[in-house]
Amino acid sequence: MEPNLHKRPLIGITTRLEVKKDNFYLRRFYAEALEAAGATPVYIPLIPNREYLGALIERMDGLLLSGSASDLDPAHYGEEPLPRLGPVVAERDSCDLLLLEMAEKRKMPVLAICFGLQSLNVARGGSLYQDLESQVPNALKHEQGVPANRPSHFIQLETDAQLAQWAGNLSVRVNSSHHQAIKDLGRDLRIVARASDQVIEAVEDPRPDRFVIGVQWHPEIGWERDQFSQAIFARFVTASRQWASAFGGKDHWSVMSQPEETDF
Repeated sequence: MEPNLHKRPLIGITTRLEVKKDNFYLRRFYAEALEAAGATPVYIPLIPNREYLGALIERMDGLLLSGSASDLDPAHYGEEPLPRLGPVVAERDSCDLLLLEMAEKRKMPVLAICFGLQSLNVARGGSLYQDLESQVPNALKHEQGVPANRPSHFIQLETDAQLAQWAGNLSVRVNSSHHQAIKDLGRDLRIVARASDQVIEAVEDPRPDRFVIGVQWHPEIGWERDQFSQAIFARFVTASRQWASAFGGKDHWSVMSQPEETDF
C-alpha cells in the first residue's frame, strides 16, 4: 500500500535574529500550534542566499512568516525612515522577500503573521505606516505590552472572508503587538478585517488557486485555548497538505521514499 507521505506537511517558519548576540531564535508557540494542527514544522535560519533558500523551499509544503521585533526597512517601499521607525534587521527583510517570491512562483500556501503580514504586503508592492501612533489620527493602542496573550481590541471581519467563516463571528477580539501596519495595499490582496480605527488587521489573496492569508495579530499566542486560532492553523495545514498532494513536493518526496539500489 502506498504510504501517505503528506499526512504531515513540512512547513517552514522564518526565525528572528538577535543582532547583539548573533542568535537565530523564535518563540515556541508557532511550531507547537503547527504541530498540534498536524504539520511538521521546521525553523528557517535567516541566511539571505537565494540558492540556499531555494533549496529549502523546494522541500517545503507551506510557508509561515512569523512576527519580528524589527521593522521592515522603508527603502523596500520607497520611503525614507521616519523618527519613530524601529530597529531594522536586513537579514530578516531579505529572507522574507526572497521566500515570498519563491512561494508565489510555486503557488505555495502562506500564512503571514504580524511582521510577516507587513512583508507580504511590501513584497506585493504595498507600503506601511512606519508608526501608527504618529501617522494615524485617533489610532488605537496597538502595542498592548504584557501580557501578550490578552485580547485587547476588536476587529471587524468581512462577511464573505474565509477568516469570518472560521471565527464564526464578524466581530472578534484579538491581541495586538505591533506599531506598524499596512498603508497602501499590495497587489492580489483583499482587505478582510479592520480595527475600529480602520487599521488593516487581515488580508486574503482572492485568487482561487492560492491560499495566502495575513493577520496582524498573533494567533500562535494562546492558541491552546482559542478555537479561532486553532482553526487558522488547521486550515493552513490542510491547505499545505492538499497543495503538497496536488502540486508540490513530489520530486523530493518520491526520491526520499525510493529504496536504495543494490547489486543483488
